[in-house]
Amino acid sequence: MELMGKRIFFLFLCCCFSFGANGQIVLPRLISDGAVLQRGVELKLWGWASPGEQVILDFNQQSYITQTDQHGNWTIMLPPQQAGGPYQMAFRGNNLIILQNILFGDVWLCSGQSNMELTMQRVADEYPDVIKNANNPFIRQFLVPDKYDFNNAYQDFDAGQWVESSPESIDEFSAVAYFFAQEIHQKYRIPIGLVNAALGGSPVEAWMSEDGLKQFPYAYDELQQFKDENFVSRIEAHDRNRQQTWYKQLNEKDTGLQAGEEWFLEHTADHNWEKMEIPGFWANQTLGDVNGVVWFRKKITVPKSMAGQEAKLWLGRIVDQDHVYVNGEFVGTTGYQYPPRKYKIKAGLLKEGENTIAIRIINEQGRGGFILDKPYFLAIQNDTIHLTGNWKYQLGGKMEPLASPTFIRWKAGGLYKRMIAPLLNYHIKGVIWYQGESNTKKPDQYDNCFPALINDWRDQWKIGDFPFLYVQLANYMEETPSPTESAWAELRQAQLNALSVPNTGMAVAIDIGEWNDIHPLNKKDVGKRLALLARKLAYGEKDLVAQSPTPEDDRFRKKNVVVTFRDTGGQLLTKNGQPLAYFEISADGKKFVKASAAISGKKVKVWQDQIQNPVAIRYAWANNPATANLYAVTGLPASPFQITKTPTQPSKR
Repeated sequence: MELMGKRIFFLFLCCCFSFGANGQIVLPRLISDGAVLQRGVELKLWGWASPGEQVILDFNQQSYITQTDQHGNWTIMLPPQQAGGPYQMAFRGNNLIILQNILFGDVWLCSGQSNMELTMQRVADEYPDVIKNANNPFIRQFLVPDKYDFNNAYQDFDAGQWVESSPESIDEFSAVAYFFAQEIHQKYRIPIGLVNAALGGSPVEAWMSEDGLKQFPYAYDELQQFKDENFVSRIEAHDRNRQQTWYKQLNEKDTGLQAGEEWFLEHTADHNWEKMEIPGFWANQTLGDVNGVVWFRKKITVPKSMAGQEAKLWLGRIVDQDHVYVNGEFVGTTGYQYPPRKYKIKAGLLKEGENTIAIRIINEQGRGGFILDKPYFLAIQNDTIHLTGNWKYQLGGKMEPLASPTFIRWKAGGLYKRMIAPLLNYHIKGVIWYQGESNTKKPDQYDNCFPALINDWRDQWKIGDFPFLYVQLANYMEETPSPTESAWAELRQAQLNALSVPNTGMAVAIDIGEWNDIHPLNKKDVGKRLALLARKLAYGEKDLVAQSPTPEDDRFRKKNVVVTFRDTGGQLLTKNGQPLAYFEISADGKKFVKASAAISGKKVKVWQDQIQNPVAIRYAWANNPATANLYAVTGLPASPFQITKTPTQPSKR
């Protein structure tokens, strides 16, 4: 198997150097038209050509000469450049490559999972003016292809280009990264290059190098296992066959697709169908907890003013997959539960009077239905027909749950080798990172893996302890009225602990999430909070209070605990002037109860009259501590935390 991996890697190198074998210079995709190169540092420019070939760079009235080694690799070290451009670069060997529109500025790697990956297109309705005014050639993105490999650390990408921000291109920019770049560019007026290497659902282990994984045997062993291509192929074939069989049986069972039935048609007889309140899950209503396919139909009355016009149909979020029809005509589908359902109805389809909307929902496992507190409406300009309330429904076909596939792309080390390794020669200013949701099943592992990732990347880049700025998990899921254990809170604590790694910053987001959406739409404040951290850690605004309040010191007393906070801006306060919420206290470190709390400057005193000699306290310890209200005077929310009394610390009066 090792021999096969080497053979594949050799073929890959041959592809990379096929031009070089004929005396042709080849540049990595990162060094291309429109590139943003890191200012203020000695830069490595690199590429490939035939062995022993002379390569010359002509840039800014200077020439830089090098020669390829026996493998066809070449590098040129460019002296530090000031921010600015656009410039032209010409690379000469046996061929000539001229790069246009090169800028020098700051390059930020933007990585993590779906909340970093989430595009401006997904939040366009939240920020229409931002989209309209996105014409900024000094903010650019390089979108790294979503690929993985377990055997070979790649030297280049097989696709990707630098793209300037504009109303036409902005849709594909990471929303968090764009708002971050916008803040930095407006503050310092320097070009910003965003290297977007993120993949939804990815755990932290997928982004670590093979050397970095060695200290985590469970992850390192997983990487070794998935190097076996036959093993991977068997898994893929099994998952594919299982899914195809399930869907084949589903379609055969679905009465709504049978000839003569066709429940999507406008005039389908649905007078005997039962009714269900929408939005909601059908497990909570008369249908019960079933998987398979369920059809929904609703008749609406369209006034003359809306008839015949193009319209937008918003159906919130649906679990899992939907196919939508209006008056018997298909208008759109979404294949999984997370994206918002926003469909366009073409002009001429709506008619005056009665119209029919039909939805075929396929639910593979868990609870199927319509997510609460999402928008459900049909709209034309300022005219809106709300679609909540009673819908008619009918079970099309019942199925046993479909087991989840094996997400091979998320396995340990695979994303690093394909999406990070090709970046290591490219000098970066720092990293912004939004990830962690996929590690909430085992937050204790994250406590060690996340700091290890930071150190691993710094070791691999070999450019020092660059700023690593990350987002703490936002609030998500339903609020819990009583103290409870929370894996999301444990992972936030692991993220808080990672601040012990030098030159790191954490943007707290427990006040800007959404209870019913793991992908909250407020990406502007996330970007702004990351930019605030960058201003201090990367751009030298030393007196700036950029971090949210976090515990600095604690004093366990007989009847209370006093916590002193750092990064308060001089004063703690409560949001909207309400009493402090979400503090808990424990006498044994296991059972927690709600506690009273009071602010005094930078300190918070926590107590509960029935608790003597407390040994632990915690704040905002929940999946969704939406009403947690401890803030700095700067407006930043305090981080969730748990503090346990050390055995050597005596209780004080």
